[in-house]
Amino acid sequence: MNKPNIPAGHNTVNSFIITKDAPKLIRFLEKVFNAKEDPAAHTLDTDGLLLHSELAIGDSIVMVADTKPGWPFTPSLLRVYVYDVDETLKRAKELGAKIVTEPTDFYGDVFSRFVDPWNNLWWVFKHNPQPGGTADWEGAGEEVAASWEPSKEMKYIHDTLLKAMEHLGK
Repeated sequence: MNKPNIPAGHNTVNSFIITKDAPKLIRFLEKVFNAKEDPAAHTLDTDGLLLHSELAIGDSIVMVADTKPGWPFTPSLLRVYVYDVDETLKRAKELGAKIVTEPTDFYGDVFSRFVDPWNNLWWVFKHNPQPGGTADWEGAGEEVAASWEPSKEMKYIHDTLLKAMEHLGK
């Protein structure tokens, strides 16, 4: 794959979360995902709000900033691979997150979702490599492309997403 020049520690796509009380969200991410903030990137605007910060979560960068007065609520939707879904959810819940999709088998992986106290929706995965390096879901799209008849697990995952999206920001 042809990759553009990328600064060290960044990936081709990096998430940006704009939220109220960004410093609290940063502390949440540090505790839930063991995020590490880059102090050199921490920039306050002239109004005292956080203009920019960068946190490393695993091999990825998540940028966080405070929303400005008059800006609309904009939830972030993020996917994170973790070592232990249950432990990640436990830490998130202890810090005020709401679990919206309990850990569920998802094509050989374990998948869950939570909404943090700032109304961002997190997809949390633990990848379980399959023998031979393939994933259980490879080729699955061809089978369901014509008509979607979900399994019990897929229906649960689908329905919890619809419900969570209805309530973000409320």
